[in-house]
Amino acid sequence: MIRFFIPLIAVVLFYLEPVFGSFSPIEINDTLYFMVPRFMIMYLIFVSIYYNRKKAIIYGLVFGLLYDIYYIDIIGLYSVIYPLICLAAGSAVKYVHQNLVVATALSLILVALLELLLYVFFSIISLKSIEFSIFLTTRLVPTMVANSIFLIMLGWAFRNLIRTRLLHTGKQPI
Repeated sequence: MIRFFIPLIAVVLFYLEPVFGSFSPIEINDTLYFMVPRFMIMYLIFVSIYYNRKKAIIYGLVFGLLYDIYYIDIIGLYSVIYPLICLAAGSAVKYVHQNLVVATALSLILVALLELLLYVFFSIISLKSIEFSIFLTTRLVPTMVANSIFLIMLGWAFRNLIRTRLLHTGKQPI
């Protein structure tokens, strides 16, 4: 049963993202601010850092494909970006110390990279055409603030749950 623990958390986070996304946009002084929850990818980054990069890439591929199927109409976008971000997280952790502060900072940097990649992609195909400064102030910054609050509240729980999984399997952290 313990081997299904990490994917079970991923499934719960997959379904929680649209629930928290329903609170967005927020209007302040006649400006709409969009906060996009990225719980799934942040969790997969933690899995890549504290557990196993290969499994995180596989989970990224599976949940990226599910994200493409259920939430957007472009198949392949998230199913490519999610595994790449997991690969980047797993590769970057080889060069920095593996602690909670570094994992949190790396997660936030990679979430910002995800948002920027999505902005560039949608700008290229002209699905969404907004200026970069507007994107920065109304989407990227609020998204980063919301996701950093989420990580501050639950980052230690992610790390401890993944480490507990390692203790039950008898494996050493990577």
